[in-house]
Amino acid sequence: MTNTFKLKKGLGRGLSSLIGDTSTNPKSNKVSISSIIRNKFQPRKNFNKEQMDELTNSIKERGIIQPIIVRRQSDKYEIIAGERRWQAAQNAGLHEVPVVEIEADDLKSLEFAIVENVQRDDLNSIEEANGYKRLIDEFKYDHEKVAKFIGKSRTHITNCLRLLSLPTEVIKLIEEKKLSQGHGKVLVGLENSYQIAKKIVEKKLSVRQAENLVRIYKSPKKFKVITNDSNIKALEKSLQEKTGLTAKIHHQKNNKGTLFFEYNNTDQLDRLVMVIKANY
Repeated sequence: MTNTFKLKKGLGRGLSSLIGDTSTNPKSNKVSISSIIRNKFQPRKNFNKEQMDELTNSIKERGIIQPIIVRRQSDKYEIIAGERRWQAAQNAGLHEVPVVEIEADDLKSLEFAIVENVQRDDLNSIEEANGYKRLIDEFKYDHEKVAKFIGKSRTHITNCLRLLSLPTEVIKLIEEKKLSQGHGKVLVGLENSYQIAKKIVEKKLSVRQAENLVRIYKSPKKFKVITNDSNIKALEKSLQEKTGLTAKIHHQKNNKGTLFFEYNNTDQLDRLVMVIKANY
């Protein structure tokens, strides 16, 4: 049994433009659900459980309205677009699903998977970035070409890809949607990004608040060094007498500081170590 359908428009370049002219009304056929395999280029790793449950219930009541787009892979059909529908159909207990078979090489298969997924609000920024990265690494796209293809700005593509340079722990927080893409952008390039990320999550900071927090970390408060305090001078003199070495104390107003000993040879260093051990 075959049916006809019209593809939805408006997805960047869109599924319709990747397939061709939708006015031809491509035909759909029903195939065994067990003969279908997932797209190896699928950028999405996680599916929202609540939304999947809603889709499963909808399919139980009304079936699959929009056919799954597939390509032939030996004796199987590989999904080009429609993995959520395929998974929900399995959850709903269907044995057959409607499909439209098209000719597609690996590049077009990846393009389909990205176009279908980046238009959904629940695709996390890391999954999106990995999809773009595959276009660049495996099919020699540049940022400009990816942007034109997806229908987003070049700046968006670049910022999205920069997230992949974050530590694994921070990437995981973005994947779990505990941090947004905006938060991730603020953290890129910071040595202590995971520590800051934990504070952002803990305090539920907005992107603007996160930016202010990063400024504090980047510009630590400097305390004035106290060098002319009479007590400090007396302590330096006492240390010099005990060790026989020049001693300098840099004391700060926050009661922190550093202690320096100047030695000219290893014998003097050994003496310093012996004095410290003898007194402590």
